[in-house]
Amino acid sequence: MFHPRMESRISGITVVGGLRWKAWPGLIADVWDVECTDDANGEYVSHAPRLFVLLETQADASIHLMCSPMGEPCATLGRERPMCFVPAGMPLWSRMNGGGRLKHLDIHFDLQAIPDRFPGGSKAAWNAPRLTFSDSRLMALARLFAMECDRKDAGNPLYERSLVAALLAAMGGGAVPEPHGGGLAAHQLRRVTRFIDDNCTRNIRLQELADLVGLSPSYFSQVFKASTGLPPHRWQLRRRVERVKALLSTGEISLTEIAVEMGFSDQAHLTRVFQRFTGSTPAAWQREHKA
Repeated sequence: MFHPRMESRISGITVVGGLRWKAWPGLIADVWDVECTDDANGEYVSHAPRLFVLLETQADASIHLMCSPMGEPCATLGRERPMCFVPAGMPLWSRMNGGGRLKHLDIHFDLQAIPDRFPGGSKAAWNAPRLTFSDSRLMALARLFAMECDRKDAGNPLYERSLVAALLAAMGGGAVPEPHGGGLAAHQLRRVTRFIDDNCTRNIRLQELADLVGLSPSYFSQVFKASTGLPPHRWQLRRRVERVKALLSTGEISLTEIAVEMGFSDQAHLTRVFQRFTGSTPAAWQREHKA
C-alpha cells in the first residue's frame, strides 16, 4: 500500500482524540485535531506531494510557514487562505501565531498511481509549490474527505471513486491550479528566496532574480507571486521588516542607524514601510516587544 513517508518534528503541539485516516487508490487522507501553544512549531518533509487544508481554527490564530529553519515567514495560513500545496521532498517549517485548538486535513498523493486514476494529469505540474491559497471547490471536497476519514463503516466504493476523481479534477487533472500557468519548482523557490534573504538590504533588480531560474522578468514575477502570494519586491520588503524587528528587539542601535543598515533611504522611509507591513510604527512596536 502507498505510504507517503512523512517525517516531522513538532514542539508545543498535542494531538487530541487520535489520528483519523483513510486510504484511496492514489492517495491517503488524514485528519488531525490538535491543541497548540502560542510558540508551537514544527518541521515537515514528505516523500509524496501533499495538500494541507486548515479546516477549523481559533478566530485570530494563523500558521506562519518558513522555507528554512532560521528563516522568516514566507507565507501565512489562516481563515482567508487556509490551503497549502507542498511538492514531494520540499522541507517546510511552521510556527503558530496565536495558540489554541485547530483541525487540519492532509492529503498525500501517490504520483505512481495518478496517471491510472486520472490519465490526463501531468506529473511535472506537481513540482510547483503553492504555499498559501484559497479554493472553494477544494475546501468543499476537503470537508467531504474529512467526513470519510471519520466514518466507522467501509463506505460506498462508487462514491469514494467519484470523490477522488472530483478532487483530481478540481486540482487541474493532477496539479493545484495556478494563475498564469503555474508556479516555481521547489528548488527554484528555495534558490530565489535564499538569494533574497542574503541580499535584502540592497535593491535587488527583478532581472537578477529571473536570471537565477532562467525566466523572463515578467514571467518570473507572475510565477513567483503564484508560488508565494506576494510579488518579489514586496517579499523583499517584508524580509527587511523582519530584520528590522530583530534589530529593534535588541534595543542596541537607533532607528536612524537601523534605516541605514537595512537599506532604507532614511528613517521616515523605514517607518512608512514598517507601518505598512505591521500596522505599527517601529517605536511603538519596540515598546510593545521589550523583553
